[in-house]
Amino acid sequence: MTARPLARNWRRLRRSWLFSLLVMVLVVGGFRSAVADWHDVPTGSMRPTILVGDRIFVNKLAYDLKIPFTKVRLASWDDPARGDVVICTSPADGARLVKRVVAVPGDEIAMREGKLILNGRPVDYRRTDPEPWVTALGPEAEGLEFFTEELPGRSHVVAMTPARANARDWGPVRVPEGQFFMMGDNRDQSADSRYFGFIPRRDVAGRVTGVALSLDRDHGWTPRWSRFGRGLI
Repeated sequence: MTARPLARNWRRLRRSWLFSLLVMVLVVGGFRSAVADWHDVPTGSMRPTILVGDRIFVNKLAYDLKIPFTKVRLASWDDPARGDVVICTSPADGARLVKRVVAVPGDEIAMREGKLILNGRPVDYRRTDPEPWVTALGPEAEGLEFFTEELPGRSHVVAMTPARANARDWGPVRVPEGQFFMMGDNRDQSADSRYFGFIPRRDVAGRVTGVALSLDRDHGWTPRWSRFGRGLI
């Protein structure tokens, strides 16, 4: 094919709706890949912080800038900190996960009777008023107990299920350089670093900053208005 027909075909493509659609897909996809994204939450491993049916907002620029659609970093200005809620990739099956960072490179971490020990010091836990969490979770709160966990520099609420305690005692383990230890806030109902190991820094896609909107799937996908635009702790 000569240059002239190629140029004519290119001009025709640029004028078509298909070209406009392709450009839009690339722009939106690139933005979601490298700048900001939103995800539905299908499981309860982060209850009570994140509920099933929440659509969470993810800041992809919280730690670095990547080439869209890749894990190649162009620049890096921060690392995940203890207490951050992040989007990461499971080393077990490549699934996208929402978890909380509980230990960073160099930390020694262990658990005794469901409570974390960080760098040789027991993390402080305080039983918290269950009423707001029971109201938010509804039937999902059955069997749960709620505690405020005081990670260094960050406190947040976790849920525990005494009747279904799993992986309550382990460690200590040292977090290697360039890796992180992640856990779900629903401590006895979360597949996390206790089961599949550490998460490499390159597999952390961004920090979750809040809930954009929330739909209650157990009640006909009705909106949970109180969770719209809600920030995370």
